Amino acid sequence: MEKAEKKIDRIAIVGPECTGKSTLSEQLAAYYKTRYVPEFAREYIAKLQRPYTLDDIVEISKGQMQAEDEIASLANKILICDTNLVVTKIWAEFKYNVCPEWIKENIKKRKYALHLLTYTDIPWQDDPQREHPYLREELFELYHDELTSQKVPFVIISGSAEIRLQKSVEAISSALKN
Repeated sequence: MEKAEKKIDRIAIVGPECTGKSTLSEQLAAYYKTRYVPEFAREYIAKLQRPYTLDDIVEISKGQMQAEDEIASLANKILICDTNLVVTKIWAEFKYNVCPEWIKENIKKRKYALHLLTYTDIPWQDDPQREHPYLREELFELYHDELTSQKVPFVIISGSAEIRLQKSVEAISSALKN
């Protein structure tokens, strides 16, 4: 007899760079006693010996999806995803003015119970991989527009780390009741 696949609700944390996605992912995973999927792009870009390209963004998308699927089997009812293909879509469009079809097709196939859209109200922290300290608000609007056009459930998360965690837990609780 085949083992039934357990139901995992996926929560995607998306937003401009340096808006607390990774911190919130770790906090939520601890709160729910579950696993989170780290941002694959960080590891991938750190290993590159050259500037990244549009093809790299596709490879990063594939790596993010693979990591998400692998870690899902270890999750406790909820899987927290520190970024997803929405992030790589916005990134590709913003940097290269085009999004590869592969990313667009796979966005349609991935289902999330909720997207948490992190706002730009926390201080910028310099990091060699971060590129746009003065464009976070513009990027936030692109994320907002993208999630709205996809008609997926999302909540804007802002405030201090404690308030962000509280708002996120409330939003997740509400989303999973429906």
